[in-house]
Amino acid sequence: MRGSIDGLGSSAPIGAMLPAVFADDDLAQRFVAGLDDVVAPILSVLDCLDTYFRPSLAPLDFTQWLGNWVGAETEGGEPEPLLRAAVAAAAYLHRIRGTRRGLSETVRLAFGVAPEITESGAANWNARPLGPFPGDPRPHLHVHLRLPAPTTADHHRLDTLVSAARPAHMPYTVQVTATAERTPQP
Repeated sequence: MRGSIDGLGSSAPIGAMLPAVFADDDLAQRFVAGLDDVVAPILSVLDCLDTYFRPSLAPLDFTQWLGNWVGAETEGGEPEPLLRAAVAAAAYLHRIRGTRRGLSETVRLAFGVAPEITESGAANWNARPLGPFPGDPRPHLHVHLRLPAPTTADHHRLDTLVSAARPAHMPYTVQVTATAERTPQP
């Protein structure tokens, strides 16, 4: 929630803009000083307006609102660095939506971990015509995510992200498992 800042001075004090006849008038100067206190936060926002549209510099609550505005895949409970990164990457992710890279980036920005993606598609080139088709004949997509302490909410979140970011025609499955703890070597 935006609020006022005690002692914030106006970048354009009204008293200095009054005609000369009011420059020495104490009542007029005190009256417009009260208006300066009201107008100062507005002028401050207008002076810094470009920073409000940079997720790395904007206040956190405005960044959350900006995420809704640009269609970032956020839920509101992400750590601040992941939230800012997701909002900053939203336009780029919309351009590559439906691709393997787009799906991987969407999941990485939501969880902070890159997923393992297996898909049925493939590409191949052959100088001889009528060669075998690459890939599987039945389309499928499988996204596997390894997290330190997975929950059912993580599975649901992954399912929601994959459903939104996958190619529209592609059936999919998701899997969330715990990361394997490595034992130290003797």
